[in-house]
Amino acid sequence: MITEFRIRTKRLDLVPATIQLLESERDDTETFARLLDAVVPGSWPPPLVDAETLGEFIRITSEKTDPFFSSWYWIRDDPSAGERVLIGCGGIASSTVSPDTVCIRYSVLEEFQNKGYATEAVRHLIPVLFSFPGIQQVMATTNPHLAASIRVLEKNGFMYAGENCNCEGIEEGTAVYTRKKPGAA
Repeated sequence: MITEFRIRTKRLDLVPATIQLLESERDDTETFARLLDAVVPGSWPPPLVDAETLGEFIRITSEKTDPFFSSWYWIRDDPSAGERVLIGCGGIASSTVSPDTVCIRYSVLEEFQNKGYATEAVRHLIPVLFSFPGIQQVMATTNPHLAASIRVLEKNGFMYAGENCNCEGIEEGTAVYTRKKPGAA
């Protein structure tokens, strides 16, 4: 399963979201912080992550209804400052567009935006996603007015694919970006 992969970057520790972590996020911030070994800012959760979304993450993870559903907590890991801080999260799910496609989503706390963290995290997630058999494309959606989110995708080789695509599960008016696996048709 994808959530078994802990990913470390230069500045980030992407910790797989287990049921225990997801439930502690919902129920007990102190336990959540201890399990992550990180400070959880008072501004948590980031934009687009609410109680309903968290409930869905818990349901899908526990029921294992989506073989590609995985999410990670993004921790800024600064050993020189002796500090680990939860700054965002991101994950993937199967796509309704094609069985060889996964969808990626991410969100970063406002105070940590525009510092390159999302670009760095997505850059390190892409090879993991393409390492799974059958995955030939990663798709992302964002609102057209979220210029920083679009920059993250473009810096990571995603190409604009249109608006909405009339695809199930894609919100009306969102911009769709895709990145094909190197060598894929």
